[in-house]
Amino acid sequence: MEILITGGTGFIGKRIANHLLQAGSIQLEGEQPRPIEKITLFDAFPGENVPRDARIEVVTGDLNDAAAMARVTANADLVWHLAAVVSAAAEADFDLGMRTNISGMMVLLEALRSRHSRPRLVYSSSFAVFGGELPPVVTDQTAPTPKSSYGMQKAVGELLVADYSRKGFIDGRSVRLPTITVRPGKPNKAASSFVSSIVREPLAGQTAVCPARKDTQVFVASPRMALAAMMRAMQLSDQTIGAERTIPLPGITVSVGEIVSSLERAAGPEATGRISWEPDAVIQRIVESWPSRVHAARAAALGFPSDTDFDSIIRAHIEDELTPA
Repeated sequence: MEILITGGTGFIGKRIANHLLQAGSIQLEGEQPRPIEKITLFDAFPGENVPRDARIEVVTGDLNDAAAMARVTANADLVWHLAAVVSAAAEADFDLGMRTNISGMMVLLEALRSRHSRPRLVYSSSFAVFGGELPPVVTDQTAPTPKSSYGMQKAVGELLVADYSRKGFIDGRSVRLPTITVRPGKPNKAASSFVSSIVREPLAGQTAVCPARKDTQVFVASPRMALAAMMRAMQLSDQTIGAERTIPLPGITVSVGEIVSSLERAAGPEATGRISWEPDAVIQRIVESWPSRVHAARAAALGFPSDTDFDSIIRAHIEDELTPA
């Protein structure tokens, strides 16, 4: 089994790779386990703390490089497409977002199409496909209404995956991710980056800036649940997925104030005292445009797990990132 992960040196990509390396094989629904022979991590940057293993190959490049895409997809049985220009960056630089999130994705899909073998692809989408006036609870039937360039680009990506699958070019499935927190590493240009920063940095003894009000509600999931979702989405059979190729994932709704309260329960007032409250109208507008309450009935029926509360998300971060191995 050969695997390609675009955006592979990012934190989710590395988690998938480590999981597969430790398992040694992957079992798709209705099939026998197959050994992992090679994992290609394709990214614009070499990244840090990339898994060291003879089965790992790191390839740096541009999604829009058709020759490079042809090489890395040539023998890939399974593809996780995680590479993207994130929300605030895509909003600030329209051309950059379009080049990576739309044009680059088209180059990847065309490379897979040319294989004539219908490779399986999991596409990482986002609840940013919603915006504007939304129902109190977003469901599997709620139509995307993006109000940001990033949200539009993710919605287009979902449509591309659905149509390439309908035409028989790929066996694709899109997973609509909540805001993933607590992300390890450094802040990125995602509008939601502060949701991780206001926990991660104070736990590390550093200050963090919170640009959102305490009453701002966000829909979140932990890195553990993101990994579980990525694996589940890949393992489900074509028949189980059916014609509807987009799967909104479960998560929990929490306010920024509740996140801070969970942090205080975990690490005391010294930690929460390291948060600097600096309102940012642009970030506030983007985050408020996303749904905060979601009923992901289909994902639950398909066996996708969910977090229970934010206290457990913080505990998981401490265990996974701050506890010596």
